[in-house]
Amino acid sequence: MDADVIIVGGGLSGLVAAHELTSRGRTVALVDQESPANLGGQAYWSFGGLFLVDSPEQRRLGVKDSADLAWNDWQGSAQFDRLDDEDTWAARWARAYVDFAAGEKRSWLHQHGITFTPMVGWAERGDLRADGHGNSVPRFHIAWGTGTGVVAPFVRSAQRAAEARLLTFHHRHQVDDLVVQNGTVTGVRGTVLADDPAPRGVASTREPVGSFELTAQAVIIASGGIGANHDLVRRHWPDRLGTAPRHMITGVPAYVDGRMLDISAAAGARLVNRDRMWHYTEGIQNWNPVWPDHAIRILPGPSALWFDALGRRLPQPCLPGYDTLGTLRHLRTTADLAEHDHSWFVLTQKIIEKEFALSGSEQNPDLTSGNRRAVLRERVLSRGATGPVEAFKNRGADFVVAGTLDELVTKMNALTDEPLLDPALLRRQIEARDLQLANPYSKDTQVQGIRNSRRFLGDKLSRTATPHRILDPDAGPLIGVKLHVLTRKTLGGIQTDLDSRALGTDGEPLSGLYAAGEAAGFGGGGVHGYNALEGTFLGGCLFSGRQAGRHAARAVA
Repeated sequence: MDADVIIVGGGLSGLVAAHELTSRGRTVALVDQESPANLGGQAYWSFGGLFLVDSPEQRRLGVKDSADLAWNDWQGSAQFDRLDDEDTWAARWARAYVDFAAGEKRSWLHQHGITFTPMVGWAERGDLRADGHGNSVPRFHIAWGTGTGVVAPFVRSAQRAAEARLLTFHHRHQVDDLVVQNGTVTGVRGTVLADDPAPRGVASTREPVGSFELTAQAVIIASGGIGANHDLVRRHWPDRLGTAPRHMITGVPAYVDGRMLDISAAAGARLVNRDRMWHYTEGIQNWNPVWPDHAIRILPGPSALWFDALGRRLPQPCLPGYDTLGTLRHLRTTADLAEHDHSWFVLTQKIIEKEFALSGSEQNPDLTSGNRRAVLRERVLSRGATGPVEAFKNRGADFVVAGTLDELVTKMNALTDEPLLDPALLRRQIEARDLQLANPYSKDTQVQGIRNSRRFLGDKLSRTATPHRILDPDAGPLIGVKLHVLTRKTLGGIQTDLDSRALGTDGEPLSGLYAAGEAAGFGGGGVHGYNALEGTFLGGCLFSGRQAGRHAARAVA
């Protein structure tokens, strides 16, 4: 055999599995269709947020969290409703993952040199129900180094294993089939692709130059999801989210193509929950793109006003940072909005300076470099927005800036095929909201949320602007941001048991096959159910990759 275990995919979950295997003396063949420049996969580009429960970082900021509260939030968000079938293992994975996040996860990451900034973000605040979707407390821990820093120790582990002849890299090898003999997966075969010197993330050639076949005692599928394959996204787009947008922008590199899912199914693996997916509505076009239709997600604070394509303020809980899929559902199922693929933020300079962050390691150079002084200077002490945010405001195709509301709406209308926004309608809604700031109490849900946010020290210091009127000239200029649907995550995938063994259509483990990361719905074929709590995607890759590597190491001993 060519190795004890073949891992398909050089992203985070595959690298974690490789670490677990090689640290136990097992040999690994790591197969990836991209070049060495892309080692680390999609996780390299991420913001590096990780879901932790009752951490020292939370406690220092006065946050009281517990495994019970986190599990209640997870169940309310996941809304598992296929417990006798597709959610059977997903719900077990969810319980195990929450226990991991409340227990060993932080110390295990520290053992690998992954540490966290003092800031804890309050992501995905939810649908405003105690038993519904969302995080009751801040749990979004940002790793020093962002996603690049999370990936780095496992990249180094793979490189050391390669030097020790425990791991061989097979870059530019595209898997086309799993080899199955007598009901057992024994290897992979596929196409050798031409070398391509393209930088990390840039779409590479698919020119074939040969073929290959590798054999092993086990194969781990860690090939990611479908986010860059808009045809697959549309094929599995669920009716509950209305119609898919005619135009979407892409939050992941082109190699996130979903090929291995159907290839695994052809070998007998069971795919579940394919109608569950996670796309953002706060996407903006990257003025300096790396991959095709390269999108960046705005990570908004709570203060920007959100309007639909026709200029109507979105209803609760469709508020910035609250309910991702609830907002997507509203925008795609409201009858007179289905033909429009965009919505709008309206905010002030004062808000953008304090509240706007951008997803992605490359959009956060201070955090990615680990420069503590730069983080303090840029995010706490600065009176302006971060450099990348200002660059988007000045150069991004979706940003307009104006001194008056009428001028702003004229510029916003210039970004669409026809003028859809009525300045008088926007003015009435904004003035009504501004009147709610005359007192420390309010009937406006968003204003209540702003004041609630500022009770949390972390948000008050770096993520929530002092409440003010949108039309206050001292807070200006006014800013409009055109928002698009950004494709990102696959929430379903290959169904697995708690050891990451892939299950067949009969519900039994498919001999020799494992799945981890996004290809497995981050565990069990859909650990998130219908909704994610954020910070759980990288964590799902870490946890499921660890499970796959540990069990495979025992199985091939």
